[in-house]
Amino acid sequence: MMSLAVLAVSALLLALLITPACRILCRRYGWVDHPNPRKLHRDPIPRTGGIAIFLGYAAALTLLRFSPLAASSPLAAAAQRIWTVLPAVLVAFATGLLDDLIDLKPWMKVIGQVLAAVLVCVSGVQIRGLAGYPLGGDWWQVPLTVFWLVGCANAFNLIDGVDGLAAGVGLFAAATAFLSALLTGNHALALVTAPLLGALLGFLPFNFSPASIFMGDCGSNTVGFLLGCFAVIWSQKSATLLGMTAPLIALAIPLLDTSLAIARRFLRQQDIFGADRGHIHHRLLSRGFTPRRVAYVLYASAGLLACLSILLTAGACGGGLVLIAFCIIVWLSIQYLGYEEFDSARRIVFGGVFRRILNADLSVRQLENAIKSARSVDECWAVIQSSGRSLGLSHAAMLVHGRTFTAQFLDPETAGECWSLTVPLNGAGAVRLRIPFRPGRPSLSAAPLATSLRTVLAPKLETFRPKRSSSQPRAGTPARSSPARISLLR
Repeated sequence: MMSLAVLAVSALLLALLITPACRILCRRYGWVDHPNPRKLHRDPIPRTGGIAIFLGYAAALTLLRFSPLAASSPLAAAAQRIWTVLPAVLVAFATGLLDDLIDLKPWMKVIGQVLAAVLVCVSGVQIRGLAGYPLGGDWWQVPLTVFWLVGCANAFNLIDGVDGLAAGVGLFAAATAFLSALLTGNHALALVTAPLLGALLGFLPFNFSPASIFMGDCGSNTVGFLLGCFAVIWSQKSATLLGMTAPLIALAIPLLDTSLAIARRFLRQQDIFGADRGHIHHRLLSRGFTPRRVAYVLYASAGLLACLSILLTAGACGGGLVLIAFCIIVWLSIQYLGYEEFDSARRIVFGGVFRRILNADLSVRQLENAIKSARSVDECWAVIQSSGRSLGLSHAAMLVHGRTFTAQFLDPETAGECWSLTVPLNGAGAVRLRIPFRPGRPSLSAAPLATSLRTVLAPKLETFRPKRSSSQPRAGTPARSSPARISLLR
């Protein structure tokens, strides 16, 4: 226990001493984070505070490695093993530092993170199974561990958007892992978490709102990577499947934020690696919270999740109840944050919108196939006329080659207000449709139908164009088709 106290206090004192020096160094060399529309600060702030965290962490382990306490401590065997993890942590730190200084491309940053994760696997820290039982062969252990560690490193990078947030959440996660190590007698886990706990405690006073220094990518990358390693070491000693979820709950805030960001950007067809203002802390800020209150709210959330994680580790109550409570908390939190993407997805999938869209798409596809098989203008019109009701049309008219076709599918009084859609057919004529306007129950998206008529019907009608007689004068310039027009008719 004395060795753990020495580790934590050494890292704390080193971080307190190094952080001010690091702040001066950053200002001298211009390593600052400049304000922009996405940032909350108004003045340039030093951004490589992760140097103090890494040096405090690594120096504390180094002091223990060569201290007489290590030889007489029951942690001696664990210390010898953990020493081999430091090169991987150095690579993770160096990757983040390069990103701070020269702004690496996303793929370059991922390569550095993968290299660090592979070095961890070589040192023996790997996900080997679930609840103590190996799953399959050894081939999946390294890629699964690499995926986990890279994900954790990037997750902490994403939540580092409010003063003190990443450092505080990391502090709670490290404290949770440390307490779990003491409860379960996991010496290796206790050894690696104690110095990070001290380093974050020493750095947080300089990083809390209003921050005088940011941890930067070198800090968030290092902290996230270390906490990912802690979770692997933690899970290796878990005797049950429920016990293995304890590390996930301890890291729930950054992991949830990352998962939500990926899901949101996927639904919006945005770049997964792009930046936006939809993270958890951004949503809280949009609700009127100050940066300091955002930090307090997420600290409280991290503390609550830490308690659930400790309960799972200690087995003090039913693990199933803890998981149910965790799921309820996550669901309520997402509802409170009010993500429009997920609300729209829910309405589409469970509100019947998906089936209406599917039926409309099938109707358009059937229309296309029938038009392709048509052998005359009259058959083309017959296809439109027979598909009118399934397409949800109120009225349709086709003007082509001097001929006019019309059909009424719904009584005008019954149809009510209608959208008017005019689709030019590349000089062959035009199709004019009226679609009932039904708020909350759209019968058809105008764009797919207009595109289908434009790309399938227009070329087909060109093949049926009447041949010009030799005595008929030739037109000077063919009429240029105009884009489809939509208007609201009463």
